[in-house]
Parts: sequence; C-alpha cells; structure tokens
Amino acid sequence: MAKRVGVLLTKRTVDAAEKKDKRYYVWDSELSGFGLRVETSGAKTFIVRYRAEGGGRTAAQRFVTIGRHGLLTPDAARKQAKVVLGGVAKGEDPADDRRAKRAEMKIKGLLDLYEEEGCVIQRGKRQGMPMKPLTKQFTMARLRNHVEPLLGHKRVTETNAGDVERMVRDITAGKTARDEKVGPRKRIIVRGGEGIARKVVRDLSAVFSFAVRREIVSRNPCETAAVRKTDNQRERFLTLEEVSQLGAALEELEQEGANSKALNIARLWALTGCRRNEIAALKRSEVNLNEGLLEFDDSKTGKSVRPLGAAAIALLRSLLEQSSDSEFVFPAERGDGHYQGIKGVWRKAIAKAKLVGITPHTLRHTMGSTSISNGEALALTGAILGHSNPRSTAIYAHVQNDPSRRAANRVTRKLAAALAGKPNEKPARTAKRESAKTKGDEELLRVVARQLTEDGPEAARLRELLAQTVGQTAA
Repeated sequence: MAKRVGVLLTKRTVDAAEKKDKRYYVWDSELSGFGLRVETSGAKTFIVRYRAEGGGRTAAQRFVTIGRHGLLTPDAARKQAKVVLGGVAKGEDPADDRRAKRAEMKIKGLLDLYEEEGCVIQRGKRQGMPMKPLTKQFTMARLRNHVEPLLGHKRVTETNAGDVERMVRDITAGKTARDEKVGPRKRIIVRGGEGIARKVVRDLSAVFSFAVRREIVSRNPCETAAVRKTDNQRERFLTLEEVSQLGAALEELEQEGANSKALNIARLWALTGCRRNEIAALKRSEVNLNEGLLEFDDSKTGKSVRPLGAAAIALLRSLLEQSSDSEFVFPAERGDGHYQGIKGVWRKAIAKAKLVGITPHTLRHTMGSTSISNGEALALTGAILGHSNPRSTAIYAHVQNDPSRRAANRVTRKLAAALAGKPNEKPARTAKRESAKTKGDEELLRVVARQLTEDGPEAARLRELLAQTVGQTAA
C-alpha cells in the first residue's frame, strides 16, 4: 500500500486526484480510516479501512467500499463511513457481513458488479487495464442478452459446471435469440449459435474469475464445464483470382452509384490488411503520407505503426485531397462521427463477386497469406499487419520502416493488380527481366544451332555430347 497522505477530502481535492500508473489511496485527515481509492483508469471510490475488533495491530486490515465518486459526494461518503466505523467500534465486522450477503448474490447482481468494477483486461501486456469502451459494450451486451435470461436468477455460490453446460446448449439452440423493435428506428437483434455460445462462456468465465478475486466465490465453474471455449481457426482467405472478382464487383457498384466511401473503405481493407474499424474510423491525423505509414495511437493492441504500399498511398492521397472539415478520412453523412454505412455495400459486393463466407476480416487474412506466399519474412508480415502476438511484437521491434514499407509495396502490388482485374499480371520490372532472359536464351540457341552445322573437330565433339545427353534422357 502506498504511503499515507492526509488531506481533507472535499470535492476540490477529490477532483484534483489524477490517475497514475498504479492504484493509490488518499486518506482523509479528519476521519481516520476514511479514504479515496484512485484506479489506474481514473475511477475514484470512497472506502473505509479498519482492523477487526480485538485483533489489535496484528489483525488483518479490511476494506469496505462506500461508493463511487460522482454517485456520492465526499460529504455523503463521509457520513456513511462514520456509520461503518461506528459499527466497527461496537465489535461488528462489516466486511464479513458484506461477504455473507454476497454469498446470497445472484448472477444478475454479479453482472451489475462486474460492469461497474470488473471490466478489465485479464491477460497479456495490457493486463489490468480497462477494456476499451466498444469491447466493454459488446461484452456486457452478450452477458445481458444470454447469461442473464438463463442464469440471472441463480445464486452465484450455487452455480455449477452443469448450469454452464446447459446454458451453452440453450444458446447454441437459439433459445436466447430475439428480434425486437424498441423504437421507431431501432431494433435489438440477438443471435444464438455455437460461435456466440463460445464467446459467452469465455465472458462468463471472466466474470467468475473476477468473483474469485473478490472472494465472492471460491471457484470458477466455467473451468470445469465440459464446453468448448475456443473458436474455430480461421483459414479462409482470398486467392488473387477471388480478389479480382471482388475488385470487379466494387467497380460495378461504383458505376451503379454506390457510396464511394464504402467502396474505398473496402479497397483499403484489401490494400492495408488493417482491421475493420481501423480503416472505417481512420483519422486524417493517423495518415503519414510523407513516410508512407498509418500511425494508430489507440488500436486494438495499443499504439501501432503500419507501413503502406504504393497503391494504398495513392488511394489515401486522393481521399485526403478532398476538402473536409471532419477529422475522419471517411466522415459520416450526417453528424460528426465517421461513416458507418459499409455493411449494406459489403453484402452487395460479395454477392456480386459470388464469394461465400467472407467478412472484412478475411481481407486481413488475405494480406497475410499473400505476403507469406510472396516469400516475405514473418517479421515483415507482422509489421504490415501490426500483430499483437508477443513473439511477433518482439520481432517487429527490430524492423525498420523502410524494409517493411518495401515488403508492403511488393505485397500490395499484387493485390492492387488483382483489384484492378489483372490477377496474373506481373510487375513491369519482372516482365522486363523475364523478357531479357528469354531473348538471351534464344540467342544462345541460335549460336549452338549454327555450330552444330559447321565442320571441324569442335562441332563434331558438340554433336557427340548432344547425342549422349539425348540418349541419357531417353533412358
């Protein structure tokens, strides 16, 4: 625990407490044991610290959460803290009382607590950091739409592996699926199936891990449940011929008047290998055309720099030359956000291209597959894709932008040719080299043929060697 700092907790001092790299506490100078806990995320919670009655200084310190700053003012929190500390003085143990009450907590209540305090990254280099807002939104939506209807009524301490297995079967069977209109222009669509069931059980496992850390339960029933927790490995990618089909479909849609923003977003997915929202929500400030880079301050894996090929640079340059007051490369048709109408155009494009079972993420796999098939090193492929795998990240740390840009250029040259409907077209430099080699071979054959028809010992020896070679080949 950090060294105690005594200061009168008022609205001004609480507002002034800034987040740091580690959790820390600010203790009230007026009421001993009353304090403010400041998380790395910036969340501020009023707490009470005390020792159980009769234990003296050898007794373990215990903490009781009073409430979040914002929901409670410092004065209101101080009043509640006095009540808690008064109970401690009478021999009560509020932390034990709360644990006993939490033993009666139901899954719905645990989800509420998890949403408020538990949505953090549990593994990897960002362990302990808060989930990104969109990740938290999707996670809680799955828990609310699937877990709560099926298990919300059960006590947390009584939920077992069998309950988890039944939940997975019900989600797979579509029992939680619904399509409900909730407003004049809004619908709630909840889908079931095996893929969703696997995501939900992973989410629920994270919830129970949080409950174990908080000593609400002693075990995580998802760990012993006989359910599949891993997704199918994605192996789908497009061949260059299929990329050509997609490019032709995008051209047709452009001629039919489809929104150019949606079409160019799809083209950049193919030419950069970036994730869906990294392109759809791309900001002008993230495009560095001078160095041929995309510089993301806050991608899925944190800060990330991606090299661009010449085709992607040319497309982005034409887009940035279009005057716009928006911070986004693809601004929304209405409002201040980014364009989000890509889904309908994408469905039409893959239907026209007659490509089954592909998503925007398939184009990311396509970039990786094309890169490896083109003979690029794994380190350069990792640089193009911005991989978050620790080994890839370690390798990428030693990759300079210049070689990775050249790799991106070599790979996107093939993809750009395919998008333009020329999947088998070879680069001009390669074609020129092959043409020169062919001409050299033809000249050599002419020299050999001329020597074979001449008289003399050298020509005779050459005819003899040729006859022996043909005989060996036939044999």
